[in-house]
Amino acid sequence: MIWLCITSLLSITQVTSDLNIDTSRIRVFPAANLSIAGVFQVSNLDDLNQPQYTFNASEARRLCSYLGVTIASKAQVQEALTRGLETCRFGWIDEHFAVIPRIKALSNCGQNQSGLVTWRASVTQKFDVFCFNESDAATQLKDATTDNPLNRRDYSRQTQFPSKTASPTRTTHSTSSSSSTPKTIDSEAQPARFVGSAQSSAGVKAILITSTCALLLTAIIILAYITMSRALSSDIKQQQEYIQTEEWTSVKDIKETNKAAQEDERIEVDDNES
Repeated sequence: MIWLCITSLLSITQVTSDLNIDTSRIRVFPAANLSIAGVFQVSNLDDLNQPQYTFNASEARRLCSYLGVTIASKAQVQEALTRGLETCRFGWIDEHFAVIPRIKALSNCGQNQSGLVTWRASVTQKFDVFCFNESDAATQLKDATTDNPLNRRDYSRQTQFPSKTASPTRTTHSTSSSSSTPKTIDSEAQPARFVGSAQSSAGVKAILITSTCALLLTAIIILAYITMSRALSSDIKQQQEYIQTEEWTSVKDIKETNKAAQEDERIEVDDNES
């Protein structure tokens, strides 16, 4: 159990230390608290405040864990796409390949394809990441069943399709030209407000694990103390019984010696009288 506590603490430390995340450069899309079907895309901003591909497959997974959520699966991103999620940046998903959810085909985005555009790149390739917030998904599902049908929202961004060297890409916004086109939400890169709460969540987890381990260690120490006290008490009792036995044996020997001496004296007196 103690080893499990240590392993858990080390895993949390590894997630936060290996990524070396500057939270002021983390951008989420859609904006914080506006995930679609629980899915949102996480990017890292460069010095010009532009999103750049930063995370390989393993780093992408750890980043979602760091934010207190999980990496999204293909099915989850597909569900978000049907509800209006549209981006123009590749992001890692749970199945170890990158995707772009596209509602409309664009020549400079997702190879002019629509739907869930996939790229089975090397796991060392740098992309963004799609994360999944289960509580958001549950809340949205509840709202969809209790309120009006969920309004579809079209989030679209335009970037150049990444080259095989995964060079940083510059993002522009697509605009709507008629009332029939879904309204585009302005998603200028801003620090994710929930990153702080995710850090707090990770901190709370670490505190809980540390507290649990401390309580467990305290319980083990108390149990060991009680066991040692009982063993020591038993040893003392045995020593006392041994001492009492020795004292009783000594007294008995002295009495027998004295009795034998008296018998010898009596026999000697009788011999002298006779």
